[in-house]
Amino acid sequence: MAKDVQKVVPFEGSKLSKKEQIAHMFDDIAGRYDFLNRFMSLGIDVGWRKKALKLLEPLQPKVMLDVATGTGDVAIMAAYRLRPEKIIGIDISEGMLALGREKVAKAGLSDKITLQAGDSETISFPDETFDAITVAFGVRNFEHLEKGLSEMRRVLKPGGKAVILEFSNPVKTPVKQLYNFYFRYITPWIGKWIAKNKAAYSYLPDSVKAFPQGQAMCDILHKTGFQAVTCKTLSFGICSIYSATR
Repeated sequence: MAKDVQKVVPFEGSKLSKKEQIAHMFDDIAGRYDFLNRFMSLGIDVGWRKKALKLLEPLQPKVMLDVATGTGDVAIMAAYRLRPEKIIGIDISEGMLALGREKVAKAGLSDKITLQAGDSETISFPDETFDAITVAFGVRNFEHLEKGLSEMRRVLKPGGKAVILEFSNPVKTPVKQLYNFYFRYITPWIGKWIAKNKAAYSYLPDSVKAFPQGQAMCDILHKTGFQAVTCKTLSFGICSIYSATR
């Protein structure tokens, strides 16, 4: 039986909660995070983000929330591609946020993008605040998935859309075998020698494997009150885009 993603943690045996472990992990690797993302995905992740944001173009959102914003990649890309009036990015890692704020300032977007500490399970905004919500590679890190998704729905305006980008497990041969080998052996090695944090990059394949995917994730989105839920796989099933409306 697959392990519950909420019980998959970076540091086995730690007395810290998953949320605390995730924050500690990302604080530790923040300085190398962007480089490793590009390096490990061969830059494909940039295209994934563009495709996710394209789903929001018809909506023309004015106010957006980027959950688990990290170093602000999606928020910055959304500012250029969707041109909303305001984007709020929240994350539990102060280390990632600090780097994100530097990137936002360098891009000249400080008047449009605000990055602040925030938890997906207790989003500190009133009901029906945002036209659109994005999450890129963050939902599998939620300590309580359904609670986080419910909070996202709460702060979304009626008719608003949430777009979730997340890793998934390919099912077709030989991509499945190559993917599993890369994730199981190469990724932790990169984490150990480049990121200087093997635990972080061992956690990555474990959390992806345990995360509910495809129809299972769609069912959870329906359960938490979302409508018009869709799932589209990218790059032979390595990544999935979920979209859902309130």
